[in-house]
Amino acid sequence: MLRWFFLVLAVVGAIMPMRYFLAWFRDNGFDLNGMVVAWHANDASSGLVWDLTIAAVALTVWIVAEVWTRRAPRIALLSVAATFGIGVSCGLPLYLFFRSGPKR
Repeated sequence: MLRWFFLVLAVVGAIMPMRYFLAWFRDNGFDLNGMVVAWHANDASSGLVWDLTIAAVALTVWIVAEVWTRRAPRIALLSVAATFGIGVSCGLPLYLFFRSGPKR
């Protein structure tokens, strides 16, 4: 049951940020540099960007270390792509979904 809760969180964690990203791209065009500038519009948003960036790096190190040392399923590496392609809100619960799967 908990495993499926993580998957639901991963889906919600993908949908919610992407709604805002896609709206921003619709209004501003596919301008990644402009999006980065917008992320640093004020001190509060810059703090959030740094908070999420550090969390994303820590999560990535954890995922890679577990896949390497604990022989976690390699499919769990998709969580790294989800983390940097969408956000920690998708990547972390997705990894917890993979990690909580049946033992091999």
